[in-house]
Amino acid sequence: MHARSSSAPPTALVADDEEAPRAQLMDALQRLWPQLHVVAEAQNGVDAWDAFLEHSPQVCFLDVRMPGFTGIDVARRIAGRAHVVFIAAPGDHALAAFESGAVSYVQKPVDDERLAPVLARLREQLARPPADLHGLLDRLMGQVRKPAPLDMVQASVGREGKMIPVEDVVYFEADARYTRAVHLGGEDLIRQPLKDLLAELDPELFLQIHRSVIVNQRHIAGVSRSGDNDMVVNLRGRSERLPVARHFQPLLHGR
Repeated sequence: MHARSSSAPPTALVADDEEAPRAQLMDALQRLWPQLHVVAEAQNGVDAWDAFLEHSPQVCFLDVRMPGFTGIDVARRIAGRAHVVFIAAPGDHALAAFESGAVSYVQKPVDDERLAPVLARLREQLARPPADLHGLLDRLMGQVRKPAPLDMVQASVGREGKMIPVEDVVYFEADARYTRAVHLGGEDLIRQPLKDLLAELDPELFLQIHRSVIVNQRHIAGVSRSGDNDMVVNLRGRSERLPVARHFQPLLHGR
């Protein structure tokens, strides 16, 4: 993450798939914390994750239930690199976990009186590293249900479709608006952007190592480092060396 000077205004991301609550929160932030610079808004979890990678905000306001990635999914990927505030609807099962005090949250509809102490707490927390929420987030994952991950992807071969088992894919790579799937039988083009495909893959099997690359962990032979910031993934039985962006290097420590 890029270093910021102490005089730079704090930055934030706001992600909510409902336009009215998102606008309401934006207005409240402007009133209660005018120094906070909202660098990006997102309408779904995939765009929220993409915006985080682009802007590296210090604070992320994440709706718990969004299409693609949920707010829980995004928070897990942020992995302690930003302070997280969840946005929850009344009656959401996740509220009980939030009310334990382990994580900051706001409830829809946003109310200035309830939001003010959350922001005061955030101002204090900005002086410290973000908390590690993995334990809480792991518990919450079971409460925010998602469809089963893909087991097949469909590639285009001329006018024909071709089904590829995802376990045979070595890595996926962004290719303009589409995605290139490099697999045990060759490579094919999938007519889906990489960032949308990421939300449908099994996170236990596939690891994002760059904004444009997702690798199958079973095909990782190891990693190589050169200098302080350069890292590449070496693949089993293949000559490709896949670059690892700085954001993702902590996920590969110990390999």
